[in-house]
Amino acid sequence: MLSPPPNWCLVRLDDNGNRFVMRRGLTREEAEALARDYQARGHKQTYWAEPEEISPPP
Repeated sequence: MLSPPPNWCLVRLDDNGNRFVMRRGLTREEAEALARDYQARGHKQTYWAEPEEISPPP
């Protein structure tokens, strides 16, 4: 079986409401695992995984 394409990213929302993409090119499992790891550290920021928006080639 082929593995899923790495088209997920890890996103952070800081305590000022700023949204940042922290990592790109992840599988869903990798992105969700990283989000869980960061959330478990107890920072004020919120972390989650979401699909990357893939732009069509020019």
